[in-house]
Amino acid sequence: MNEDTPEPDRVAGAPHPRETRELFGQDQAQQDFLDAYTAGRLHSGWLITGPRGIGKATLAWKIATFLLAEAPDDAGGLFADAPPAPTSLAVSDENPDARLVQSGAHPRLLVIRRMVNEKTGVLQTEITREALEPLKNFFHMSATDGGRRVVIVDTADEMNRTAANAILKELEEPPANTTVLLVAHQPSRLLPTIRSRCRELRCAALSPDDLPAALAQAGLHTDAGEALTTLAAGSAGDAIRLLNHDGLPLYGDLVRLFSGLPQVDRPALLKLADSCTGRGADTRFGLVLDLIDHFLARAARAGLQGEPATQGAMGEARLLTRLSPDDRAARAWALLQQTLSAKARHGRAVNLDPAALILDMVFAIELTAQKVAAP
Repeated sequence: MNEDTPEPDRVAGAPHPRETRELFGQDQAQQDFLDAYTAGRLHSGWLITGPRGIGKATLAWKIATFLLAEAPDDAGGLFADAPPAPTSLAVSDENPDARLVQSGAHPRLLVIRRMVNEKTGVLQTEITREALEPLKNFFHMSATDGGRRVVIVDTADEMNRTAANAILKELEEPPANTTVLLVAHQPSRLLPTIRSRCRELRCAALSPDDLPAALAQAGLHTDAGEALTTLAAGSAGDAIRLLNHDGLPLYGDLVRLFSGLPQVDRPALLKLADSCTGRGADTRFGLVLDLIDHFLARAARAGLQGEPATQGAMGEARLLTRLSPDDRAARAWALLQQTLSAKARHGRAVNLDPAALILDMVFAIELTAQKVAAP
């Protein structure tokens, strides 16, 4: 992967998860892992779940570093006292294993993620079987220091069926002293047999106190307040994307576009679609898709819960209440969100023209608004 290719497991503008010093908001998940470790119930497979951008990958790297720095069973000799139970996943920066992890060169750590397409030079949309080719040799090569081996799959719900079956085989017959950490935004997309062979660690959305702290650690400070908190929904990763890629004004543009529903301003729509095409526009394209999905989810909730208490852009709360006045409208928007979310995933997987995909999605929103408005 060359320096111009974005890392699939890094949020642009933020430290890589292996470089993040402090993990905010996930004390319970860390404690659950430590409890299992100290009780001698360390599963070979762990499924780390929760919304995107809340620290799941950071937790995986901290667990990996903790396990790789673990002393061999016979390190103290036959008559050595048992070491005290660990109360934290923290490992000193001076630890040799921690330094190797930080440098990305630890011989007992394998990271599986999306690869670069050699023909196009861009990241693949899935984790393929090719990405798992090093796995068998990694697990079965002799360990010179008797230490534990760790695999991080980030993210596991990006594995295609062939790759998923390959990781399942290793989970079914795990070698001794090996741990597989599967990071998953949507664990329901994984094979049921994979989920059944892993212990789950659930990570929670960040609180209003933890989110600013996580942003400050990434070197970001903002006065956006309510809008950022509303749109990020407890995700530091999403908050960083919004701040670094003008996501807040972009969402304001979407709200203004949708304010004309049940019909949208065609010139404004074409301008939005065109802004997502061309070289270097992929980040904006992905952000537009995510913000459309967010708007539809909020429309569905508004029909069930009434006018939102906070809003992501000026006039959004009033617009959502108008578009989704009752539970019938809520069901329509929820169904559309599911449909368009699947369409967006498929469109990106097959490299559908970004402008065409956005136009198609907005026209579907327009049609739903017309149906909801009909008596």
